Amino acid sequence: MGVKKVAIGSIASLLLVACVVAAAISITSKRNEVNSSNNNNDSKISTSTKSVHAICQQTDYKQTCIKSLAKANNTHDPKDLLKVAFSAAINNLSDVIKSSASLIDEASKDPRTKDALKTCGDLLDVAIDDVRRSFDEIGMFDSNKLKDYADDLKTWLSASITYQETCLDAFENTTGETGEKIKKLLKNAGELTSNGLAMVSSFDQVLMDLNMKVSGVNQRLLNAHERMLHEVNSNGLKPNAIVAIDGSGQYKSINEALRAAGIYKEYVDIPRKMNHILFIGEGPTKTKITGSKNFADGIGTFKTATVGHWNREHSALRVSGDMAIFHNCQFDGYQDTLYVHTYRQFYRDCTITGTIDFIFGGASSVFQNCKMIVRKPMANQACMVTAQGRKDRRGVGAIVMQNCEIRAEHEFISTQPAIKAYLGRPWKEFTRTIIMQSLIDGFIDQQGWSVWAGDFALNTLFYAEYENRGIGANSNNRVNWRGYKKNIRQEVAAGFAPGVFILADEWVRLSGVPYESGLMKV
Repeated sequence: MGVKKVAIGSIASLLLVACVVAAAISITSKRNEVNSSNNNNDSKISTSTKSVHAICQQTDYKQTCIKSLAKANNTHDPKDLLKVAFSAAINNLSDVIKSSASLIDEASKDPRTKDALKTCGDLLDVAIDDVRRSFDEIGMFDSNKLKDYADDLKTWLSASITYQETCLDAFENTTGETGEKIKKLLKNAGELTSNGLAMVSSFDQVLMDLNMKVSGVNQRLLNAHERMLHEVNSNGLKPNAIVAIDGSGQYKSINEALRAAGIYKEYVDIPRKMNHILFIGEGPTKTKITGSKNFADGIGTFKTATVGHWNREHSALRVSGDMAIFHNCQFDGYQDTLYVHTYRQFYRDCTITGTIDFIFGGASSVFQNCKMIVRKPMANQACMVTAQGRKDRRGVGAIVMQNCEIRAEHEFISTQPAIKAYLGRPWKEFTRTIIMQSLIDGFIDQQGWSVWAGDFALNTLFYAEYENRGIGANSNNRVNWRGYKKNIRQEVAAGFAPGVFILADEWVRLSGVPYESGLMKV
């Protein structure tokens, strides 16, 4: 952004002197103007440089940050610098998509690689969208009001990082060098997005470093959609479409109902731009959505999102929507049952069954009063309840279980020799999982948590427990990792309650779903 640029004497001798003096004054005046202009420019450059260094000091990729802000045209407003940084990330991600087009022929040699490249392109489009709406959002308020909008910005930027990482995950178990080439192309874009998240997360500190005013915490203004929700009585909702397999409704399938709204999909997929969708069934075991897509059939985990065979890696549900709420639902699967992918999610009175990593992903997800049921896995496998996927240390993602029950089905418990089961393992470097005020049954291994591979993420993860109960909650023999917290303080636990962690008072409470904002009495 550019920075807003003689007496007349009657005697010849006196006239000559006057001319000389006037000339001297004119030259001096012009020199002063030039010096003043130079001083102003130097001051602006100095202020701009100070602002750039202050905002880049908070990032993990400082040289990338400074280079990306080189086109800031001497601006010193941190908000404008943020916009320049976001623009750099958007442009870089767009360049990656363009460059990836040259890899189509190479990827086509392997069907799984070809599908991964297509998936990656779709994911990067969404990653760009999240940075772009962050760019648009910061243009709507003064610099010292940023903290009122910080939760949205951090959620969207964290999601953009997750989408980029999911793009790379799509190339697992593919052949050729396409995946590695995409990884190299995405390196700079990933650093730019991470820097943007760091800038937003430390914005108050930047303002203080520059002696700029920092506002107090104010509740942000509700947008049009949120105001609409405030005005709606959840008990008075009327469905737009009724789906019933026996023909008593308007449609016999969910897809028919979605197509009637102008969207055509081969399987149940709620598109990103379709907002305020509400599914109401007749109970968690009466109304079912089933399918059989799975990883073994050559479909990437990101696209399975259906119930599959017991010995296949698949997801029953992938949630990539912001402010998603699930009440009294049941998700049955084996490996990778519930993919809590991105944004803010709340689950209440739900049941999730599975074997390995059956709750996984990078979202900010809270499970309240839910049941996690461990099922019998294939031979020589251990069970993992969670595999959280936070990629960046400033990312907002975490899996939080509050007043939940972690149990096992009879077939698992009766198997001899006993099968190992753990609360979770670190899928990504900054994995974050908190289990609090929950019942943990005795089948969980005394160590509590398992490694992913070697010492990966053991020093950078955040695993925490608070006021749990049950035989499996005994923490005397828990792992001794730097990132594991045996019993966090009450004020730390309170920060992961939904009212604080995902600001659920602003959206869950409006839904009419049963909900506890803070720590519970259990």
